[in-house]
Amino acid sequence: MQAELATKLAAAVDKMPAFPKSVQRIIELTRDINADARELVDVIDKDPVVTVKILKVVNSSYFNLPRQVTSVANAVAFLGFNTLKNLSLSIAAVGMLSPSNQAGFDMQQYLLHSLSTAGIAKKLATRLAQADPMDCFIAGLLHDFGKVVLAQHMHEAFKLALEQSRTHNLSLHETLQQTLGAHHTEVGAMLVEKWRFPDSLVQAIRMQTPGGDLASGMAIAIFAANQLSKKLSMGFAGNPCVHALPPAAEAALGMNLDILAASEDWGVVFDEAKVFANL
Repeated sequence: MQAELATKLAAAVDKMPAFPKSVQRIIELTRDINADARELVDVIDKDPVVTVKILKVVNSSYFNLPRQVTSVANAVAFLGFNTLKNLSLSIAAVGMLSPSNQAGFDMQQYLLHSLSTAGIAKKLATRLAQADPMDCFIAGLLHDFGKVVLAQHMHEAFKLALEQSRTHNLSLHETLQQTLGAHHTEVGAMLVEKWRFPDSLVQAIRMQTPGGDLASGMAIAIFAANQLSKKLSMGFAGNPCVHALPPAAEAALGMNLDILAASEDWGVVFDEAKVFANL
């Protein structure tokens, strides 16, 4: 990457807000097997935005509870650590999305795709060695965040890449390489590195282009989940092309993309994504 371009991308990444400290603390607590539920409740109670939105979800028709939940403590007891962690991350991600942008990038469809990819990746992780379901959910949620950076802060180049991708049915990473000189995955990796996520997650996001080195179970889960989300039309993140799984991914999962799509009812994942997207 040319030095001038690298400087421009770094400047765009620096314009993105920091990941909320309350959400970072929630992630830490849910990784700690000795963490007390009261600690989690205390962190959420101190963040009114997270509190309101968690209660909104737990009281939605998706969960269909017989009575309204009015406290975070009851929400944690009902949803559990893992779901609370996923909800908190989703709330943080949604909060960083501008409803409009000059690139014409549909943020609601992007959000549905990202949440669907996260849910699928979480389920795929159970089929892969050394892949943590919760870490795969996080990586799936953040895997395309580089597009958000470009849509908001390098909108002219991103808009042109989107148009060329749709017109010529090309992968967005190809048209971004032509118009900008870099992939959105590189920008996304720079962003999650700024947010101080583990290097394994940074690399899994960086390697999401076809032909990338899927060197970990997490990377395989994210790549496969991304393609499956597109194949099943679970939201749209600007890329019309669905890529076959590379041989290493097929071997790790024991099936190709078509068989994977028919292996279970993925609609349940999409239903949950729509609930989270309404945050």
